[in-house]
Amino acid sequence: MNAVTRRAVIATAAVSMALSLAACGQAGGGDSGDKGSSTKIGLLLPENKTSRYEALDKPQFEKAVKAACSDCEIVYNNAVSDVVKQKQQFDQLIADGVKVIALDPVDAAKAEGWVKDAKAKGVKVVAYDRAVPGADAYVSHDNNKVGELQGQALLTALGAKAATANVVMINGDEKDPNAALFKKGAHTALDGKVGKIAYEASGEWDPKVAGEKMSAAISSVGKDKIGAVYSANDGMAGGIITSLENAGVKGIPVGGQDAEVAGVQRIIAGTQTFTIYKSPLQLAPEAAKFAVNLLKGKDLGAQGETDGVPSTLFAPVVVDKTNIQSTVVKDGIYKAADLCTASLPPRYTNLATKPPPPPGPAPAGPGRHGSRREPPPKRAPRGPEYRG
Repeated sequence: MNAVTRRAVIATAAVSMALSLAACGQAGGGDSGDKGSSTKIGLLLPENKTSRYEALDKPQFEKAVKAACSDCEIVYNNAVSDVVKQKQQFDQLIADGVKVIALDPVDAAKAEGWVKDAKAKGVKVVAYDRAVPGADAYVSHDNNKVGELQGQALLTALGAKAATANVVMINGDEKDPNAALFKKGAHTALDGKVGKIAYEASGEWDPKVAGEKMSAAISSVGKDKIGAVYSANDGMAGGIITSLENAGVKGIPVGGQDAEVAGVQRIIAGTQTFTIYKSPLQLAPEAAKFAVNLLKGKDLGAQGETDGVPSTLFAPVVVDKTNIQSTVVKDGIYKAADLCTASLPPRYTNLATKPPPPPGPAPAGPGRHGSRREPPPKRAPRGPEYRG
């Protein structure tokens, strides 16, 4: 065989081998090919101080993904309130070939840049519970409405005392865009309807910090002069109530959010007045649907848009002692045994195990303000404001 013939045979063999490898998915660039066909879906949650994330959101998301995509793998991480850690988790998912990430950011403003970088690499992002500009989809509850419901529930609890009541507001973490919406909605309901917002501060979504801010409020306003406390979530409400009890303050309305088991137990015991139920049976499955549809290239099925991002926003519900059984128990979020601890007197356990009797005529509630048809009320005068 001469040199020309030998080169031709080698070339032919090389082409044949390349075709065979390509047919097996092993041709050059096979690593990126594997990533392009990935069935991995990432879920990144922001913290674990709020128990709902680990106890409700994560398992409901995983269950819904598996139901829609049996061969999909969920890669989960919790940032434990550390934005640097969450960025590392986000980058690692992309490096590992995950093509869709459901992200509940520690800091939504910083996450905007992450989303932009992910898009450049062909990775899609579902903004979970907190909006992130530039995301491919967004699912949450109507967070402004959450705050309105919190404020309205405080007014209902205060009744005729509302007009002269000093209200303490312990808001969420200022890095969380939802916290700003909760705060705005609460002010829409409260401003002009209560005596004044006597003290307002951020509790940073931390029960310990919230308790410390409540102690500061008691010192500033006076323990006998506080009429009600707005807590942006149930976790902080726990710290707030402990501080109130330590100071000898009892019997004033305290509200929360998230319908955490501890919060519902406090409602049953009478130390917390209400919570806001944002059903994970709605939120997590919708986020899972978005993630699977993005992975498969299907239509999202979103209800609308929020700032140009396809989105679905669910309606929140106030839970108090009158409707525990018809909400969180009926939906299967908790069993009565989860809520009725041995320390509760038997008369309280009926709140979780039996529907309440039909209510009598309800007192007229506060009107809605801040809508398109009504001008917003004048904001209530403020006392000293402390920021964490």
